[in-house]
Amino acid sequence: MIDRQKITDVEKVIRPYVRRTPVIHVDAADFGVNRSASAATAPLALKLELLQHGGSFKARGAFANLLTRTVPKAGVVAASGGNHGVAVSYAAMKLGIPAKIFVPSVASREKTDRIRACGAELVIAGDRYADALAASQEWVANSGAMVVHAYDQVETLLGQGTVGLELEEQAPELDTLLVAVGGGGLIGGIAAWYRGRIKIVAVEPEAAPTLANAMRAGCPVDSEAGGIAADSLAPKRVGELMFPMAQKYVERVVLVTDEAIQEAQMELWKTLRLATEPGGAGAFAALLSRRYEPVEGERVGRLLAALLVDHGREVGATAEPADAGGEKAGVHVHRRHARAERVDDQADRC
Repeated sequence: MIDRQKITDVEKVIRPYVRRTPVIHVDAADFGVNRSASAATAPLALKLELLQHGGSFKARGAFANLLTRTVPKAGVVAASGGNHGVAVSYAAMKLGIPAKIFVPSVASREKTDRIRACGAELVIAGDRYADALAASQEWVANSGAMVVHAYDQVETLLGQGTVGLELEEQAPELDTLLVAVGGGGLIGGIAAWYRGRIKIVAVEPEAAPTLANAMRAGCPVDSEAGGIAADSLAPKRVGELMFPMAQKYVERVVLVTDEAIQEAQMELWKTLRLATEPGGAGAFAALLSRRYEPVEGERVGRLLAALLVDHGREVGATAEPADAGGEKAGVHVHRRHARAERVDDQADRC
């Protein structure tokens, strides 16, 4: 159902609409990671999906859905913690399709503003992704609109799998890839592409161990959904479609603390001037915190999956729930480093 040939076919369809994001190679020593002299000869490969349209890899899955499925006159509907909603509204705008996006109150104001700017109808429902999903399902039953699921949809997985296709072309030398996990669409698509030819390690926040719990239980199960990356890495459970691929091709799941994610954000800004949101820095946090330690000479890659787009939040700030009107109830800023100057968006505004 989800294999290399289908990912290749989808890549050709979405190619005119998505960016081929760059891969940069950096020395781990630049981030203060102590490695042996031999291991230091293998630079870290970073794929910058935060430079994708809409600021995250999710544009790939959005365009895959809208371009390969028959869209009814009622348009499309999506539930999202923020990034998927931005991606679907952007793709719908580009293709002239009506869109209605349901988000939880934890979604950042910047993301909800982007969704509206793309012309989509926005509904804020509940405090977490599961709440927004339930509200969207209720609306779909009466509207006839096409659902674009954030991660548990074949076309979404195929679209996200094109990240793996590109990365293999750009960094064919990799032994290991660290991938942050929320609902599992990204790691599921990437696992379907590589199919065991490199080691894939999943990274989750300790406050949202959805895949870790599923691996222990042998099936997707409800899990905690909180922490600094609650707007992108905290669904109630991982997807049913990705789980068999995770069981077969994901070598292990590594859990990282909120503090480690904040530190990774700050280090990426300090060293590379890359402003990532917490979910986007999750995989990098596993390396910096030594929750994943490469062996000597291991060639490791990781995805920087999402741009920090909330200009009201500093690099390293937590994602607190918002009130019912969508305003932030408040943020706590991690101040172990000097305040980072704000940066202009590196991704498209609608």
